[in-house]
Amino acid sequence: MGCYDCCMRCLGGVPYCSLVATLLCFSGIALFCGCGHQALTETERLIETYFARNLQDYITLAYIIQYFQYVIYGLASFFFLYCIVLLAEGFYTTSAAKQTFGEFRSTMCGRCLSSTFIVMTYILAVLWLLVFAFSALPVHFFYNMDATCHTIDVLTETPASINQLCVDARQYGLLPWNAVPGKACGMTLSSICQTREYRITYDLYIAAFAGAGITLLALLTYTASTTYNFAVLRYLGRKGIGSRC
Repeated sequence: MGCYDCCMRCLGGVPYCSLVATLLCFSGIALFCGCGHQALTETERLIETYFARNLQDYITLAYIIQYFQYVIYGLASFFFLYCIVLLAEGFYTTSAAKQTFGEFRSTMCGRCLSSTFIVMTYILAVLWLLVFAFSALPVHFFYNMDATCHTIDVLTETPASINQLCVDARQYGLLPWNAVPGKACGMTLSSICQTREYRITYDLYIAAFAGAGITLLALLTYTASTTYNFAVLRYLGRKGIGSRC
């Protein structure tokens, strides 16, 4: 066998779908965790500066933000390891399905392991769908805030109408109802929207939302590729191609 044929044989065992899904997962998790962590920090700073004067009003929110940041650390570590494992499993199932190497055949244990990864990835994709939906909430909040600020800029000639346009953080559950001031109205709200902190926080939440979507796409790609390989391995097993462990 020549060098070219050997290279083509090795490349034939590369799980390209799993490889693409791994790259998508790494990039999506990096966006979600990195931008989400910083966005939470900036959100606490915005609430502390413009919506709450008393520490007791936002101390609960500060603890929740700190808790979510620890969760982000765990998610980053878990997905890094899980994607590596899925990529390794993709190399196994692809090589076994294509029978790239003579000694690399489908086994009963291998098929059981593949089915386990399919179920785990499917459950993880469903759970991550909830995370994807949850990550849209802060984007929705800042979108409404930005739309209100745009309306204020349009109605600058009627101050009475401007003062009635407000964003109340208490309505979104970010602060208790007795928090003071708890909301920003009129030109005060418009000045907040023009700050660097607000724009950075808004962009970070959008990036985190996009990262969650990319991660969801990666999990769906993993599910599709592992399901296909598992179906091929079952077919080969029924034909008697393979061995039992």
